[in-house]
Order: sequence, then C-alpha cells, then structure tokens
Amino acid sequence: MPSDTQPIHLIVFAGFKRIAEGSTAEVLAQLRERKDDTPYLIFDAQTGESLDFDVHNQAGVVPHATTAEAHDDTPRGVGRPKLGVVAREVTLLPRHWDWLNRQPGGASVALRRLVQEASRVNADRDAVRASRESTYRFMTAIAGALPGFEEATRALFAGERNRFEGLIDAWPADLRTHLQKLSAAGWSTPA
Repeated sequence: MPSDTQPIHLIVFAGFKRIAEGSTAEVLAQLRERKDDTPYLIFDAQTGESLDFDVHNQAGVVPHATTAEAHDDTPRGVGRPKLGVVAREVTLLPRHWDWLNRQPGGASVALRRLVQEASRVNADRDAVRASRESTYRFMTAIAGALPGFEEATRALFAGERNRFEGLIDAWPADLRTHLQKLSAAGWSTPA
C-alpha cells in the first residue's frame, strides 16, 4: 500500500496496452483527453494495486479497501497520536511479558526496539516479498486468462527469473514490460 508521504505513480491499461502513466493529475488529464471508450484498468505502478478512478471527479483516485483496511478496528485517540504512536493489543505468553517488563524502558520500548531490529535485518527479504506480491497482484488483475499464467505465478514465487520471463515472453509488450519492472526486486535471493 502506498505511503502517505510518497506521491502515487499510476499506470493505466486498456486491454494489454499501456495508455497512460504518471502522477494522479497527469493520468487524470491523459484520460480526460481520450477519445476511445475502451474500458481501462488503473493500477498503482509500484504496488500493483488496482484502483477506482473517476475521471470526472477532481479528487482523482480512490483505492479499493484492502482486507486490512476493511477490518481496521484500531481505536482512535489511544496512545500518543501526535507522535504517531497508536495503541494496539498484543497477545503474548506470561513468560514473554515477564521478559519484556524486565527490559530497560519496559515492554513498549523493548517491543519497538525488537521490531526496528527485525525490520532492519529482514529488509532484503521484505523487499523480495513485496516485489513478488506486487507483481502477483498486478498479474492476477490483468493477465489471469493468458496462457502460462499459472506457471508464471509458480515461477515468480519460486524465484525462477528465467522461467518466469520465458513464460511471459509471448505476452503483450506493455504488459511484459511492466511485469518485469514490478518483479525486478523479487529475483535477489534473501539471506
């Protein structure tokens, strides 16, 4: 899901042809100039997420609610909202709570430190996973009926770049190009 601090970069496909790409404003302008009434799909170019887009609405895009967003029961106003701290429930065994409470700064500080360290250590693995998930999300939305789709999906998640690229080689050029761009970070082997 795109970060609130990064501008969304969009890509639009009519069938398997890329018809627009750029910021929300750029894509909105490109779509308004279209004379063709062929249906199109709009995606976040980095995450592969399909987006709703109303060309006549000045606001632009409204992302589909993901499962996490649809079930986000996070209480508002708990924690330290001005600092970006949000309180959520964590369920641990008593021995885990005992260990956390013995740490300098208490459970919250220890948990933040553990999460920070894990995110640093697993950054490469997380980037590979995110790339593969973005590729799969986009590929499923637009190419699910193409020949070799299931095998290409297997190759993607198995980390078999040559096999994946061979399977999508016969697919339309614009589609293939975007799949290669999305999957690029997914081929490195996480340590």
